[in-house]
Amino acid sequence: MAKIGFLLVGHGSTKPYNKQLIEKTAKLISEKESGYIVRCGFMENSTPSIPEILEEFKKDELESMVVVPLFLARGVHIDVDIPGILGIEEGGHKGTFEAKNGTVPLVFANPIGDNPMLADLMIASAKQAFDEYL
Repeated sequence: MAKIGFLLVGHGSTKPYNKQLIEKTAKLISEKESGYIVRCGFMENSTPSIPEILEEFKKDELESMVVVPLFLARGVHIDVDIPGILGIEEGGHKGTFEAKNGTVPLVFANPIGDNPMLADLMIASAKQAFDEYL
């Protein structure tokens, strides 16, 4: 049965804990949503690269493909670089992907942005800091 390909994109870093954070988040997503095939790829400084992991997805039978950046805000990577890698127009969000079973729809999600859940996370982080460091 075809599933949705879910590519979680991280910026990448020379620091290993940044890659580990993206990989852990991808694992959590796959545990929460059984309809996804979840993999992660990186813009720079970490492997696998976005093109490398897209090649892996081409081996899967997919009903669609979603690319989700784990970035806070828009910038050149979100508006130009990643759409270019995906073969969609600059600033675009829709395209197609060649999976094992043929051409499927591809969508490129927005970065986290001003999602109210971000404020909740920051409040939780502040409370944790008080608990741990005061």
